[in-house]
Amino acid sequence: MTVRTSGAIVAATLLAMAASADSGRHWVFLADKGHTTSEDQARAIAGLERESDAKTVERRRVRRTDPGLFDARDLPVNAGYVAELVRAGATVKQRSKWLNAVSVEAMDAATLDAVRGLPFVTGISPVRSGRGTLPEEVMREAGGAGGVGEFSGREFYGASRAQLDQIGVPAVHSVGGTGAGVVIGILDTGFVTTHRAFNEPGRPLRVRASFDFLNNDAVVGIEAGDHPDQHRHGTWILGCIGAYWPDVLVGGAYDAEFVLCKTEDYANEVISEEDNYVAGLEFAEAHGADVCTSSLGYIDWYQPSQLDGATAITTRAVNIATANGLICVTAAGNNGHDANPASNHLLAPADALKVISCGAADVQGAIAGFSSDGPSADGRIKPEVLACGVSTLTVSSRSDTDLGQVSGTSLSTPLVAAAVASLVSTMPCVSVDTMRSLVMGTASRASNPDPMFVEGYGFVNAGAAMTRGTCVADFNGDGFADGFDYDSYVRCFEGDGCPACRTPDVDGDGFTDGFDYDLFVHAFETGC
Repeated sequence: MTVRTSGAIVAATLLAMAASADSGRHWVFLADKGHTTSEDQARAIAGLERESDAKTVERRRVRRTDPGLFDARDLPVNAGYVAELVRAGATVKQRSKWLNAVSVEAMDAATLDAVRGLPFVTGISPVRSGRGTLPEEVMREAGGAGGVGEFSGREFYGASRAQLDQIGVPAVHSVGGTGAGVVIGILDTGFVTTHRAFNEPGRPLRVRASFDFLNNDAVVGIEAGDHPDQHRHGTWILGCIGAYWPDVLVGGAYDAEFVLCKTEDYANEVISEEDNYVAGLEFAEAHGADVCTSSLGYIDWYQPSQLDGATAITTRAVNIATANGLICVTAAGNNGHDANPASNHLLAPADALKVISCGAADVQGAIAGFSSDGPSADGRIKPEVLACGVSTLTVSSRSDTDLGQVSGTSLSTPLVAAAVASLVSTMPCVSVDTMRSLVMGTASRASNPDPMFVEGYGFVNAGAAMTRGTCVADFNGDGFADGFDYDSYVRCFEGDGCPACRTPDVDGDGFTDGFDYDLFVHAFETGC
């Protein structure tokens, strides 16, 4: 008996779509992971916890919503099947364990027929790719080591102050929520980390893992054969989150660790290929990421009606990532908006079911004309939140001592990701659903979401989200203090099971006693 996975379903979905933007690669979807019995597969799954990154296991234990810690989707693509594909003439580029598929380089008709005829192949579909113009950077003087320049002064956040204040990040920093203990994955074009803001003495940028999915190595900076601008976009994004140059430029989660994934090819214009995106997302998740941010999008080969949270391949991958407890943040897109609430200008995977998709505005609060609108094809509010994406201050990609101003939802997205990471550092056990509830439920338009689906729930307010999320009375961690919390606390207090990362020891003295119960009841009655 062969144990089957969902590859055939994915293949059927993709084969039904128009092949309007073929990258020259093909997805080959596989029927199973190669185990002959369900018992063999179960044993393989049982071994994954021992073999996986400890941070990944910890995150899944706290935040995963699917049954168990691992399942068949986490098993690697069968090596024997890959060998058969190679013997048939295919050149394998990427492997997706979640989709149970491999991407292969462009093949002639005879090779395609040979691959299609293999007994374990359920379908073949083009790997889609698209192009997007790189935003223009306006360089600004940072003032060098003295910290005195056009955008700096003797103030800790320097040039970052307005854009971080707008989304309430300094309030979280003030209580220690600077990203410490949090791992952030970034999918982008490449990253150069020689900038002064990444090399503060005693507090340099910390990279946990990196991989270049274009050249199949660990070098995510510029290397031989790269376009000289290959690194620019990713370096800007990293600067918004991880920069630390007091009085000049400070990122929103400067104490975090990073998993850097070079997934997009810059050749006159940025070329995005969905197989690299999926591979990068799986890599970040496997290396312990708590949060993953991507300022990338795909639409050339999808109709707006297909942005339904279930069709685009990158969207499907994000859905699996969030089910594994990875909080995903992505750009809504720069395709503009109209006055028609029935249409959308989104990019995939902004339509994913539990991703946080981001629109852009300026620091005065005016929505950017380029910011894409929703809703998703199935009517969900998109984008969910806003941050500064107009003349956003970050590191310069052309100088190791200057700053740059760049516009796009590409820039608002890492600011939101940084806010989320700062919140995770103060609430390490919060689930994907709860984080979404906290971020959207405290945003500037939480009580009045935009009926035109341009502004969503408005600007993030990380300080307010932290206050609500650390409420003692919200014992089950769902973002609300209600009767469910009282019942949950009583069960926990009486030893009948506690929610993840919760303890009945409210006062933290190491004992569970009447003082804890009284403190909880007081918080419940007074509202936190």
